Formats: sequence, C-alpha cells, structure tokens
Amino acid sequence: MLARRDGDSVRLYSRKALDWTARLPAIAGGAALLRAKSFTLDGEAVVIGPNGLTDFEALRRRGAGEVAVLYAFDLIELDGDDLRSLPIETRKATLASLLRRPGALRLSEHIAADGPRVFAHACQLGAEGIVSKRLGSPYRSGPHPAWIKVRNPASVAVQRERSEKWNK
Repeated sequence: MLARRDGDSVRLYSRKALDWTARLPAIAGGAALLRAKSFTLDGEAVVIGPNGLTDFEALRRRGAGEVAVLYAFDLIELDGDDLRSLPIETRKATLASLLRRPGALRLSEHIAADGPRVFAHACQLGAEGIVSKRLGSPYRSGPHPAWIKVRNPASVAVQRERSEKWNK
C-alpha cells in the first residue's frame, strides 16, 4: 500500500494502483495528521487480531477500514525531496521521525538478526512471512535483488492464495 499526501489531499493506493482511500478511512485519517506537506510511504495495510498479530484476512471484512493500520516500512518522498536513492537506513530513520506519534500509521521495525532464525520465529507466530532488505540499498519497487520476501507456506493468507489459484 502506498500512502501519498500532497498538501491537504491524502490517497492510498494498492499494489495494482487501485485507490483504497475510501475503504481505509482510519489509515487515510492518520496520514492526514502527519506533520509534512507531502510524503509517499510504502507499507502494508493490516488489521490487528485479538492475539496481537496481523490478520490480513480481516481486511476483507465489513468495517475493517475503520480499524486497519498501515505498517510503514519505507519512505519514498518527503516534502518534495525524492528519497529513493538514499540508503534504507537513512530512509527508515527519517520515517521513524515522521511517525513519532502512535496511531493508524506505525513504523515497521527493522530486526537486525539471522534471517533464517527470524523467519522460523515468524512462522511459529503464524505470520505470513518476512521481508529482508540489504543495508545500504536504495528504494526499488517491484522484485529486486536488494530485497527478498520469504512467505510462510502454512500461513492463512498463503493457503488462501494457493486455494484461489487452484480453483481458477
């Protein structure tokens, strides 16, 4: 999900460039409260389940947009400055300062640890998976060698996707 603010206008766009602003009013409202004239955030829209874990399936339920949050993991533009060429560490630090106040937009924290160990723990929690980004890397949208997404085959979201593809 991309969250884009330009002046007073806030828009949320899906990976397929669909406008989700009306469907996710809590996130749009949270983005409107951020102290910046303009920004573009890259993140993941989720609903937090009763167990404290993200529940991607809940986004499909009625009323989910009122409680959804955006876990922002990258900052592409801020107040007219294109940040894509800066290292991920710099973009994350700037993003952290922008998202100082708790609310519907939250910082997706970086975990500096052994990737396989982090992935195993994520799977034990029932998470969909993890995304790893190479330190020092610039922002790149779409598949790129600087980042990798490893999905938990046992997660509900991955099982659903597999089932939908099978039924087509």
